[in-house]
Amino acid sequence: MDPELLALAARVLDANRDAGRCIAMAESCTGGLVSAALTEIAGASDVFDRGFVTYSNEAKMQAIGVSRDILETFGAVSIAVAWAMAQGTLAHSKADIAVAITGVAGPGGGSEQKPVGTVVFARAVRGGNPDVVTADIRQFGDLGRSEIRRQAALVALELLMPVEGDPAPAPVDAP
Repeated sequence: MDPELLALAARVLDANRDAGRCIAMAESCTGGLVSAALTEIAGASDVFDRGFVTYSNEAKMQAIGVSRDILETFGAVSIAVAWAMAQGTLAHSKADIAVAITGVAGPGGGSEQKPVGTVVFARAVRGGNPDVVTADIRQFGDLGRSEIRRQAALVALELLMPVEGDPAPAPVDAP
């Protein structure tokens, strides 16, 4: 696996472990690449709760509760869908932080409004204000499918880092 992805994944796990946080992912165009990088690191299970690969719109609706209305109104590659994916990931996991990725990795599938290389990210924090959307659109350009996916995974890993001002992690239920 890409050494840069692995190094960043290890830093993400260490930082969240130190902060007492649990993380989760919802991935579309990256197809599980972020989750694979995280789980390549031994001991990831104490920080990484789960990853959803919701490649199709149907999967986004069934697995993490993205509404059909949002998908039809804004399209799968949109801030609205990425935000719904991140919120749905929190709702369907025990994570404190969830990051979602949706985009156009190419070589086809792009449009004038959303060309190949367009990737949308969203970050949701349990206990955070759901009306405050943390999202970003990146235009990586037509770097080739593998490189777009790699660049998107690097951005997502950065978004999984704890941020000053995040709400405190939820208390762990006693066994």
